[in-house]
Amino acid sequence: MRIALTATCIADVMFPQAPRATVRLLERLGHEVVFPEKQTCCGQMHVNTGYFDEAVPVIRHHVETFEPVLDGEWDAIVVPSGSCTGSIRHQQGMVCRRAGLDGLGARAEAVAAKTYELSELLVDVLGLTDVGAWFPHRVTYHPTCHSLRMIRVGDKPLQLLRAVEAMNLVELPDAESCCGFGGTFALKNSDTSTAMLHDKMANVSSTGAAVVTAGDYSCLMHIGGGLSRARSGVATMHLAEILASTREDPAPAPVGAQGTQERAGATEGGHR
Repeated sequence: MRIALTATCIADVMFPQAPRATVRLLERLGHEVVFPEKQTCCGQMHVNTGYFDEAVPVIRHHVETFEPVLDGEWDAIVVPSGSCTGSIRHQQGMVCRRAGLDGLGARAEAVAAKTYELSELLVDVLGLTDVGAWFPHRVTYHPTCHSLRMIRVGDKPLQLLRAVEAMNLVELPDAESCCGFGGTFALKNSDTSTAMLHDKMANVSSTGAAVVTAGDYSCLMHIGGGLSRARSGVATMHLAEILASTREDPAPAPVGAQGTQERAGATEGGHR
């Protein structure tokens, strides 16, 4: 397949390892990945803070940038983020129609229908759960709110993680609770956000994991910031980074993990 990559704003500016890992993974699986260089933002930040009118030109630009998928130039669009996928799928068309731009709304919805979060693309479109990954560490998974409740990826990320060779995947207590980030929620309701983060950190630490993973680096940024300030030794890594890791081309040892080998408790046959 020929797949276009939506890198997302936060990954482009702060966490480029996620889109880079997405490219490595998909190319290893035999697909061609295209990066439309004029891409910017999907408009989620504007919409979530109530700036619907200001979001329209941002959405128009996104639609124009990724519209070649409708002409068959690409087979699909992949996004290493549940929240951005959710915005593309559930907000863009609505915002355009609200502004009286039904034609743009229809185009946005058509592009959205060809847009997939990474685990959706791998499991639903490519029909894979085992992508040949190898990651010899103890890992726990946080299902982000948008991926869980908005685009409903279900257990697709877990299916992929369970197939990773040598990894010890441990269940996260109260996994479906929010980490407290919620974009501007963390700024507008900082006390509540901090309390939610502390609960999530306690649950992550209780697993003894060396790494906490998720499909959104926004949530990982929030969780990772708290874990770092607490000097927990637990690292954060995007799902794509783990799935891109192989014996021949392993991911670097998780940064921040103290005594990785002891915490991991995993050998080559430790998990399957």
